[in-house]
Amino acid sequence: MAVTLTQAASERVKKMLKKRGHGIGLRVSTKVSGCAGFSYVVDYADEIQEGDAVFESFGVQVIVDSSSLEKIDGMEIDYVQESLLNEGFSFNNPQVKDSCGCGESFTV
Repeated sequence: MAVTLTQAASERVKKMLKKRGHGIGLRVSTKVSGCAGFSYVVDYADEIQEGDAVFESFGVQVIVDSSSLEKIDGMEIDYVQESLLNEGFSFNNPQVKDSCGCGESFTV
């Protein structure tokens, strides 16, 4: 089981953690949302909690809670910047069976 970052995503997380001044990595989870079922929640991690899975990509820790791991196992997170106004993380999740038309939620 693993959740990984591309090199571009890892560099972005490192840059933002440095700017933030603290943190140990990126926390990735899911929540019930949208018309398809689940959405991704991405935040900076300040601690590892009991039951968390911890992965490392290009020197960055990715922390995933146990209830989210089954929905995102095998996922790769990339960081894309198409323009100055259009940038962010993109998710390549092999667990996704379907997603809503607006792209905000997914089904596993």
